[in-house]
Amino acid sequence: MATSDSRSPRWAGYTLALLAFTQFIVTIDYNIVYVALPDIGSQLGFSAQSLQWVVSAYAVALGGLLLFGGRAADRIGPRRMLVTGLTIYALSSLTGGLAQNAGLLVAARALQGVGGALLTPATLMLVFTTFAPGPERNRATSVWGAVGSAGLAAGSLFGGVLTSAFGWSWVFYVNVPLALIAAFAATRILPPDRPLGTGRSFDAVGAVVATIGSTLLVFGLVSGPSKGWGSTEGAGALAVGALLLAVFVLIEKRSADPLVPLKLFRLRGLNVPMLALIVFQASLGGTYYLLTTYLQTVLDYSPFAAGIAFLPPTVICMAVAMKLNARVLGLLGVRTTLFLGTVGTAVGLAAIIAGMSTNGSYWALVPGIAIWGAGGGFAFPSLFVAVASSGVEPAQQGVASALASTCRQIGGALGLAALVAVANSHAGHDPDPHALVGGLRTAGWVAAAGTLAGALIGLGLKKQPRPAPEASPAPAPGAEVTEAAPQAG
Repeated sequence: MATSDSRSPRWAGYTLALLAFTQFIVTIDYNIVYVALPDIGSQLGFSAQSLQWVVSAYAVALGGLLLFGGRAADRIGPRRMLVTGLTIYALSSLTGGLAQNAGLLVAARALQGVGGALLTPATLMLVFTTFAPGPERNRATSVWGAVGSAGLAAGSLFGGVLTSAFGWSWVFYVNVPLALIAAFAATRILPPDRPLGTGRSFDAVGAVVATIGSTLLVFGLVSGPSKGWGSTEGAGALAVGALLLAVFVLIEKRSADPLVPLKLFRLRGLNVPMLALIVFQASLGGTYYLLTTYLQTVLDYSPFAAGIAFLPPTVICMAVAMKLNARVLGLLGVRTTLFLGTVGTAVGLAAIIAGMSTNGSYWALVPGIAIWGAGGGFAFPSLFVAVASSGVEPAQQGVASALASTCRQIGGALGLAALVAVANSHAGHDPDPHALVGGLRTAGWVAAAGTLAGALIGLGLKKQPRPAPEASPAPAPGAEVTEAAPQAG
C-alpha cells in the first residue's frame, strides 16, 4: 500500500482507526447536549433565550478558529495539533461537567470548540497525506466520514442515554477518558512531525483578522433567531464579520506567506465541494433539531427514548459509508456518487417530514429515516473525498481541510438559524401541537429543498477517471492492510 508513512501497512490501519475515533469524539458534541438541554436549563438557571448558547458557544469557537487550526497543522505539525486539541478537549469537558453556573458551562463549551478547531483540520490533513490518491484514499476518507457522520447521530443517542441514566453532567464527562486515550495513542501511532523552527512566517495578522471575522460571522448566524436579525448581535456581527473577512483577503494578497493562499480559491475541485458542504450541512444540521423537537415535544419522548430513536440512522449511515461508499466511488466516480447520495438524503428527509403528524408515531418516520441515513452515508464522505481530490498541494492540505470544515460550520449555523426561524414563524411562540407540527413540517420541506440544491451544486465537479473497482471488501478500522485489501474507506 502506497502511503506517505514508510512503516508497515499495519500502521496505516492503526492510524485510520485513531483518526476516525478522534473525529467521532469531535462530532458527537454537535448533538450530544440537545436532549440534555431541558435539564441543563432548569438546574443551572438558563433563560429560554440563553440556553441556545450551550450549543452555539461550541459552534462559534469551532467555526471561528478552524482556519487558524488548519494553518497551525501545516506549520507546526498535525500530530502536535492533534494531541494539543485532544488535551484541550478533555480539560474543557471536565470543566463543563463540573460547572455549577451558566457562565462557566458556556465558557467550557467554547473551549471545547477551540479544541475541535485544532483537531478537525489536523485529522483530515493526516487522512489526506497518509493514504495514496485513488481507491486507497477514497476508502480512508469514507471511513473517516462515516464515523464522523455517525457521531452526529450517536451524539443524540448518547446524550439521551447518559442524561437519563446519570444526569446531564455525563454528556461532558464521557469525553474526558475518550480524549485522553486518543491523545496517548496519537503519540504512539502517528509518525513524528518535522522539527520546528523552519523560519517560515505564520501570518499572525491574517490569523487574528480571519479568526475574529469568522467568529463574528458564525456568532451573527446563531444569534439572529433569538436576538433578531436587525440587532447588534445579528446583523451587526454579520456585517463586521464580513468586513473583516474582506480585509483578510486584502492582507492575504500582500502577504509573502499567507494564512490561506488565495490560489486555492481558483481550484474548481475545491470550490464546488466547499459550496456543496455549506448547503448540505445547512439542511443536515437543522434536521437533527427538527427530529429532536418532534420526538420530545410532540411525541413526548423522554431523553432516553429520543436518543434510542437515532440508533437506526446511525447504524445505517455507518454501514453504507464503511462498506459501500468506496466501492460505489470506484464504480461511478465522485461526482455521481455525491449527487445520488445527496438526492437520497433529500428523499429520506421528505419522507420523514411526510410522516410527521400530531398523533403520529416513530414508525411512520422509519422509512424516511432509513433512506436519510443511507443517503448521508454516501453523500457526506463523498464531499470530503472531493476535497481530497481537489489538487491541493500536501503542504496546504491542513488549510484546505480547514476551509472545508469552516464551510461546514457556517452551513450548519446558517441552516439551524434559518430552520428555527421558519419553524417558529409558522408555529408561533406558544403553539398548540398542530401549529408546532405545521412549523416543523414547513421547515423540513425547506431543508429538503436545500439538500436537493446541494446535489445540483455537486454536479459542478469535473468528471474524473474512475478507478477499477476492487473485489476485496474494505477492512474495518484498525485491521491490517495489505496490497490486496487497501486501507478501509
